[in-house]
Amino acid sequence: MKFLDKVKVYVRSGDGGAGAVSFRREKFIEFGGPDGGDGGRGGDVFIEAVSGLNTLIDYRYQQHFKAKTGMHGMGRNRTGGKGDDMTLKVPAGTQVFSEDEGTMICDLTEVGQVFRIAAGGNGGFGNWQFKSSVNQAPRRANPGLEGEELTIWLQLKLIADAGLVGKPNAGKSTFLASVTAARPKIADYPFTTLYPNLGVATVDSHEFVIADIPGLIEGAHEGVGIGDRFLGHVERTRVLLHLVSAVEEDVALAYKTVRRELELYDAELTAKPEIVALSQIDTVDDETRRDKLEQLEAAAGVKPLALSAVTKHGMPEALRRLRREIAGMEDTAAQELAADDRRRFGASLKEEDWRG
Repeated sequence: MKFLDKVKVYVRSGDGGAGAVSFRREKFIEFGGPDGGDGGRGGDVFIEAVSGLNTLIDYRYQQHFKAKTGMHGMGRNRTGGKGDDMTLKVPAGTQVFSEDEGTMICDLTEVGQVFRIAAGGNGGFGNWQFKSSVNQAPRRANPGLEGEELTIWLQLKLIADAGLVGKPNAGKSTFLASVTAARPKIADYPFTTLYPNLGVATVDSHEFVIADIPGLIEGAHEGVGIGDRFLGHVERTRVLLHLVSAVEEDVALAYKTVRRELELYDAELTAKPEIVALSQIDTVDDETRRDKLEQLEAAAGVKPLALSAVTKHGMPEALRRLRREIAGMEDTAAQELAADDRRRFGASLKEEDWRG
């Protein structure tokens, strides 16, 4: 399955059904009067986040979606049925923007979330609605209102707990394949990874999702290489694992280059918790490894991990560090939620009450 994370879609809700012009005609009933029913409402257009999807590839082959028109009204005061709705199914993490690509309509971050993009038109009134003391036999009815028509952009930002960043061939895909069941393409040439990959890692009976994005090089924010268009997929992560290959001639420069591209894309990315690691240490001797670890520590300001996906050196510690950061963020979020509950429901609640 190909990866597609941004697509333009045209949607239109259904028109309302027309009202009916009808009169009651039964034997022995004189002047039965108007009995034309109202038209039914047009179908709505919804967007829903569902499980089992991690790409918008379905919308590459179909971009136009229209809900059904409401049924017309009928005699005997029968109201027309509502038109069938149209539901666009997307992966969790999909953002919906208006045609200008700058106004966000909704952000579906959890499976099961549903948002109405376009409301169907109301049905028209039948002629019974126009009966009055001065017009006992109205011969008019309203047409249904037109539905809404709009162009939207769907943009996917994968939801993962941890994100892997680094230059091309830093060992990100190898790391992902080593600690998860994901099988990304791995080769010894730059930009082997062309699309983001997801994998579920397990450490100490805890699971979390890791996202691997294509490598960044200097000038990525200007479109050099693959560019930075896939950086949106690490915006939602709680922690970043920054891999710097031991093969790099200048590991400090490699680290600073990626950090600069992250900052130019979105300064909030550089504010995320970051774990720095020197990867592919099995490719260099012990003395070179020590020198590069010292250089990387001086550039990053923290002591980096030493990793090798081939020999598994440092891999369990890296996963535990990631898990600790993720758990810390979860605990912080829980505390903020509890504090918010106390503010909403009053400080008189006992601790066991708001903790649940």
